[in-house]
Amino acid sequence: MSPDLTGERYEKHREAGEILAQVRAETAERVEVGASHLEVAAYAEERIRELGGEPAFPVNISIDHEAAHATPTPDDDATFGEEMVNLDIGVHVDGWLADTAITVDLSGTSDLAAAPAEALEAALDVVEAGVETGEIGAEIEAVVDGYGYNPVVNLTGHGLGHWEQHTEPNVPNRGVEQGVELEAGDVVAIEPFATDGGGKVNEGSHEEIYSLEREASVRNRQARAALEQIVEEFKTLPFARRWLDTDRAEMALRRLARDDVVHGYPVLQEQEGCLVSQTEHTVIVTEDGCEVTTRDR
Repeated sequence: MSPDLTGERYEKHREAGEILAQVRAETAERVEVGASHLEVAAYAEERIRELGGEPAFPVNISIDHEAAHATPTPDDDATFGEEMVNLDIGVHVDGWLADTAITVDLSGTSDLAAAPAEALEAALDVVEAGVETGEIGAEIEAVVDGYGYNPVVNLTGHGLGHWEQHTEPNVPNRGVEQGVELEAGDVVAIEPFATDGGGKVNEGSHEEIYSLEREASVRNRQARAALEQIVEEFKTLPFARRWLDTDRAEMALRRLARDDVVHGYPVLQEQEGCLVSQTEHTVIVTEDGCEVTTRDR
């Protein structure tokens, strides 16, 4: 039996997607040489709130060889140069999510920026109930290969749950034989990555994004204050160090991470000197296609 896609859950996914489409467009316009990373991220996160949503995770601003999990520090003074810039932004409404990404090319490598965008459209064309995720990955891989670049094979699209940013099914960026069959009602973020590097990212040493692993009794005052804010405001969704109100947030997070109360997300990156591009939409899978919740209105 087909699910009821008019229910409250799906309406909140759609509301999150509508907010996100507007914020993505407005934020991308602010990415220009000399603009502040921190001001762009803060603009997007505040705009989400103004429009009635909440950030589902900190705005990711990935530069050149970075692919994911890069977000400004609390006192970040970095500005954009002639670089490849990926914006990855999420919104939730009462824990129901939408996730999107766009590449803003300031580097003069427009074909690399175009590759994941075209690959995403090819993927969306085949999404429907009953299709296997490996088939979607094959479409992505074929387009990226056609541009002469490599898909990033160890990053995938993913399902979106309630207060969960990454759930099953994973949607690969290359063809695989053993995929998962999509079902009507699945809410999935499809996110092709393309690179002029080898096609595999590794963890860097820097972390600015964290999420709750478990609740626990914490003795240190700053760590306890941080945990109270995390549980109340962010629940199980990722958050940035700069979002914490407590004094000495860096020390508090170190203590919480040491006790396995939170875990960090290292920046994921290709080899230095390479470039990575990304495009992403969130879809609701239907019997005969999909509804793109994050499409420009």
